[in-house]
Amino acid sequence: MANLTAAEIEDAREVFDLFDFWDGRDGEVDAFKLGDLLRCLGHNPTRAIVENNGGTKKMGEKGYKFEEFLPLYQELLKEKDTGTFADFMEAFKTFDREGQGYISGAELRHVLRSLGEKLTDREIDDILKYIDVVEDLEGNIKYEECVKRVLAGPN
Repeated sequence: MANLTAAEIEDAREVFDLFDFWDGRDGEVDAFKLGDLLRCLGHNPTRAIVENNGGTKKMGEKGYKFEEFLPLYQELLKEKDTGTFADFMEAFKTFDREGQGYISGAELRHVLRSLGEKLTDREIDDILKYIDVVEDLEGNIKYEECVKRVLAGPN
């Protein structure tokens, strides 16, 4: 674990133990919950990254003890597939027909629901609430502010 700091290992232990508690205190966390565990540690891996690094698509297929989780965590920390400000701005420009820096709220919801990692309506509502999205009188959202808030991460 040479690349993990003592604080990272301690944080990982606390979150792992919490997930283990929810799973019945058997010393293992189901591999299906690997992505959630990493998100609780402040990371945002895609489902594909999680599945390519030991996560599973169904509960009960595999479990990890803490000692098995740490090397996975260390590897996943190296993943940098999160996108940059420029990447997000370019993606939003695709939907900005008039080049004014806005996307319609309805279109944003549709994109989040149907493209890439498809989100549920509740997940979309939670995200929009978290980043404090405000639609103008015509139902449009200034996407540059949304991108800045998302990339800023949790306060």
